[in-house]
Amino acid sequence: MSNGATTQGRQDSTASSAPPAAVLARLQQQLSGNPLIAILIGGAAVIAIVVALLMWARAPEYRVLYSNLSEADGGRIINELDSRGIAYRFSEGGSALLVPGESVHSLRLQLAEQGLPHGGNVGFELMDNQAFGVSEFAEQVNYQRGLEGELSRSIESLGPVARARVHLAMARSSVFVRDREPGKASVIVTLESGRTIGDSQVSAIIHMVSSSVPDLASENVTVVDQNGRLLSQPNAQGRGLDATQLDYVAEVERSFRQRIENILAPILGQQNVRAQVTAQVDFSRREETSERYGPNQPPNEAAVRSRQSSLSFNGGDGVAMGIPGALSNTPPGTAPSPIELPEDENGELAEEAQENLRALNNLQQDDVVNYEVDRSVSHVQHRQGQVMRLTAAVVVDYREERDEEGEWQRVPLSDVEVAQIERLVRQAIGFSQARGDEIEVVNSPFSRVLEDEEALEWWQSPEVHELALTLGRYLLVALGALLGYLLILRPLIKRHTQQPVLANAPGTGLQVRVGDDSEVAEGELESDGDDDDLRPYQKPKRKRRSSAYEDHLAELRELAQEDPRMIAMIVRSWMNKHE
Repeated sequence: MSNGATTQGRQDSTASSAPPAAVLARLQQQLSGNPLIAILIGGAAVIAIVVALLMWARAPEYRVLYSNLSEADGGRIINELDSRGIAYRFSEGGSALLVPGESVHSLRLQLAEQGLPHGGNVGFELMDNQAFGVSEFAEQVNYQRGLEGELSRSIESLGPVARARVHLAMARSSVFVRDREPGKASVIVTLESGRTIGDSQVSAIIHMVSSSVPDLASENVTVVDQNGRLLSQPNAQGRGLDATQLDYVAEVERSFRQRIENILAPILGQQNVRAQVTAQVDFSRREETSERYGPNQPPNEAAVRSRQSSLSFNGGDGVAMGIPGALSNTPPGTAPSPIELPEDENGELAEEAQENLRALNNLQQDDVVNYEVDRSVSHVQHRQGQVMRLTAAVVVDYREERDEEGEWQRVPLSDVEVAQIERLVRQAIGFSQARGDEIEVVNSPFSRVLEDEEALEWWQSPEVHELALTLGRYLLVALGALLGYLLILRPLIKRHTQQPVLANAPGTGLQVRVGDDSEVAEGELESDGDDDDLRPYQKPKRKRRSSAYEDHLAELRELAQEDPRMIAMIVRSWMNKHE
């Protein structure tokens, strides 16, 4: 026992004082003694490589969730993403927050429900928590700040606009006209990367701001982008038309062009007709008021406005005179019967009767008749945007026909067919000679060489490119797995599962385990598969260099000195085997 303890202590001290190379050699010897460990390690490495490649191939495509966020909004959004367990990353410049592409839209809706991002603009919620006894000036300032914030939020809701800032100079009223100051506004917009804003959108921003602020005219609103470029230019850069009017003209021309092409396409074919229409549109605003007086009509047809008649008659009887009393109030004797005088068609006394009356009595008659004067008042407001003149140009391709030999050839249209097409175009656009419209129809062959060259091959399609990239990822994963098996796993399995060969090292009395590829020198012993005894190897093999044999022998001696325990175990196994 003491002998064994001494040997064990000596081995421990030898192992503790062994250099790192000896430790590595011992570890290699232990791994070679248990080949399953090396196989497991190699298999785990191959599996790890394959899993890593699969994760890389199935990695989601990251897209922009929000860009140009403020630090406060960015921190709130990141905290929300962390609480939901959603992966995210930043762009190279750090100006955009990226998330997996399949969850971009759902995340935007969910974050918008929570009011994220808040943005840097403060709206009318500033008026909710005002201090008690705040001054009128502070109220006015808070109202102006809230109005600016609400306008900024409205402008930021437009597609091309990322951020907006509004400055308002409120109008000042005064009882004196010369002291009144109109309102003014300036808008600074920051556009999205790669986006532009059109004239119609600028006009919409101007009208929205001017309609939201009292006493603010659209001419006093200025719009500037982040590059300092003035976007609000009056009268559409001196053309006299704003963007809305230009869009209306383009819409009118497009409508007439589509009418022409739609009516000719069923007859000639969609690719065989081209049309262009130019419209002159009057955007002036005019109003007319006219008043006309007509001549007097005959009496029976004229309308009588007023009629005044006066008749004064002095007969032969005197007027009652004297002192008032019973005698003076006594009526005279019986009055003579009234005289019926002839009248004319108009109800007036005849001339003869009037002369007789004048001769007999003092008679005075006045008759005044006022007739209505004919008057016509008309107020006409002309429609704005009325088409003043149309000009249309239509080009028709040649017709294809088979000749006598059965080959296709292109022939021009006849004059009758061209005239028929021109009549159809006239009816389609509502041709008016009084308006000065003009139409020109030309029959000419179309050039189709470019159209044939523009056809893409199947392998140039973007869908094919995307499919090839996807397949390439998975092929790369399969190639990595195959290389891992061939370069790592297969050599380990082959190395640790092959049958070892035992040979005697001359001069040492020990047997050495040699691999399949190893060679022993002439006169070495080799174990026989049938007998347990060792016998000399009769068939000499190819001689190796003496230096190689000496190197192997030196390594074996060094191994016996460094780890005698292992040598003892080998000898013990031989003894047990021969017993």
